[in-house]
Amino acid sequence: MKGFKEFILRGNVIDLAVAVVIGAAFTAIVTSLVTNVFNPLIGAAFNASMLDEALVVSIPTVSGGTADLKFGAVIGALINFLVIAAVVYFVLVLPVNNLLKRTFARQKAAEPAPVDVPPTDVELLSEIRDLLRATVAPASDAVGHGSHAAPTTGDHAVGEGNGPLGSR
Repeated sequence: MKGFKEFILRGNVIDLAVAVVIGAAFTAIVTSLVTNVFNPLIGAAFNASMLDEALVVSIPTVSGGTADLKFGAVIGALINFLVIAAVVYFVLVLPVNNLLKRTFARQKAAEPAPVDVPPTDVELLSEIRDLLRATVAPASDAVGHGSHAAPTTGDHAVGEGNGPLGSR
């Protein structure tokens, strides 16, 4: 019995019950609106007292009688559905969506800015490689030597000048 009590008193179940009761009351209002306002207006356009009596097509049956196809009643049900759908959308869905959008915008504005993530080793090495490629001179200038070798002009002793083992 305790589990049932917790289930019933949970917020979602109570909200659902309230929605069903309000939906039933709302359906009665819309049905009255369609039956007493829209049906007579549309029925007047088709020269009938009610929409249910408009656009009636009689077809013969196999037994010799007639069957009535009431297209006006279908149009009345369609109008009923469209009125309910429009009211639900404009009264419930649209305001709730706007409220949620504003709430999420406030939450996003209150969040701290994301911390910059340092680059990984692979990203750093790739960047260094790309920089080295851009600064290396073409190999045609130094035949047989690396492009980073110092030029060899004149006779210098080891340890003297800009040679491979010495520096100035």
